[in-house]
Amino acid sequence: MLNVPSQSFPGPSSQQRVSSGGRSKVPLKQGRSLMDWIRLTKSGKDLTGLKGRLIEVTEEELKKHNKKDDCWICIRGFVYNVSPYMEYHPGGEEELMSAAGSDGTDLFDQVHRWVNYESMLKECLVGRMAVKPAFPKDYHEEKRLLNGMLPKSQVTDPLAKEGPSSPSYDWFQTDALVTIVIYTKQKDIYLDSVIADHRDDSFRAETVIKDYSYLIHIALSHEIQEDFSVRVVENVGKIEIVLKKKENTSWKCLGHPLENHNSLIPKKDTGLYYRKCQLISKEDVTHDTKLFCLMLPPSTHLQVPTGLHVYFKLTITGTEIVKPYTPISDSLFSEFKEPVLPNNKYIYFLIKIYPAGLFTPELDHLQIGDYVSVSNPEGNFKISQFQDLEDLFLLAAGTGFTPMVKVLSYALTHIPSLRKVKLMFFNKTEDDIIWRNQLEKLAFKDKSTYF
Repeated sequence: MLNVPSQSFPGPSSQQRVSSGGRSKVPLKQGRSLMDWIRLTKSGKDLTGLKGRLIEVTEEELKKHNKKDDCWICIRGFVYNVSPYMEYHPGGEEELMSAAGSDGTDLFDQVHRWVNYESMLKECLVGRMAVKPAFPKDYHEEKRLLNGMLPKSQVTDPLAKEGPSSPSYDWFQTDALVTIVIYTKQKDIYLDSVIADHRDDSFRAETVIKDYSYLIHIALSHEIQEDFSVRVVENVGKIEIVLKKKENTSWKCLGHPLENHNSLIPKKDTGLYYRKCQLISKEDVTHDTKLFCLMLPPSTHLQVPTGLHVYFKLTITGTEIVKPYTPISDSLFSEFKEPVLPNNKYIYFLIKIYPAGLFTPELDHLQIGDYVSVSNPEGNFKISQFQDLEDLFLLAAGTGFTPMVKVLSYALTHIPSLRKVKLMFFNKTEDDIIWRNQLEKLAFKDKSTYF
């Protein structure tokens, strides 16, 4: 194991301390925790200043509310008075004030896309933004709508100039099966590029193509069985999803389109889609870290790509709380062998339990058989940046080790050019080191790996 120098890290004058590249948490005053905020929202106190009224907000009105003690922010067309939330915000007042009196949707998506703001700020809701008229009064006659459609010269396709070409789909059937075929027109499509869910009578399949998502979202015309299969022909980018009919009858149509069906949209605009996963087991790994095993529903196909994470959602005292976690495997060594029949129905997570925390104690109190809502994979990591890699250096601290498990596995099994891997793993005590014995065995087994 690595002996860490006694001086603080990063160094007092290092660039990491002088200017952090990302979002940093701000120490909160006592009594300003997330649980304190939840208590305040349940207290019945008027947090909007409007005594329970909801109003229609114009852009001019929104701009007026741009001060710390009078701060309104618009998110996806809804306006919130976030002044009461200022002292409870982990990112600090400055982050909120950067969107004061304006539309903060883009800023929110960059920093907080996973947060359920509707639940967190529901008592701060001022109202909706006023709808602008479709055209200004002095709009020229020749630019008006023609039979409800704009002239072709005025129609703009945001994907025409950037992003991948839009996929297409088709379907066919036998007496027992329905097969949906998606033609992505891409070559870098794999099984973990496809997330599919069957819920009630609706079927949703999302194919991730670079920074976009292609959606199939339909209310099926007939009932199907819970389980289905997904196959990807990687060299041509074709996806086949095989559904099993409940009755051997002929379908006249696949179903009726639902929201965003047959569309290619930026991934950031798809929102987080959740399904309920059952807790199968939890085991102690260290004195405060546990290995959780969740089982996906039989009606879900989901594989989390290397370097990405998912979000857990629990309802705590009536408020939906969301936290990110990176899946791993049940042991470090199981990452380095391919099972004969891969079972992708189980997801494992190493999670540190904070006794004074809000989320992890609730997670730890779950009984075997209980359910947790798990989102689609999220993150910006691109495995393509590993191509032709010769030396890999990984930095991790505590449970920050979890994202490194799949990265380490992928590097040692899929990068022939790799010469050396080093993992610098920081922990408070030796008892905090996750999978210490497994790491030492791996280093002994693979002489190019150092811990």
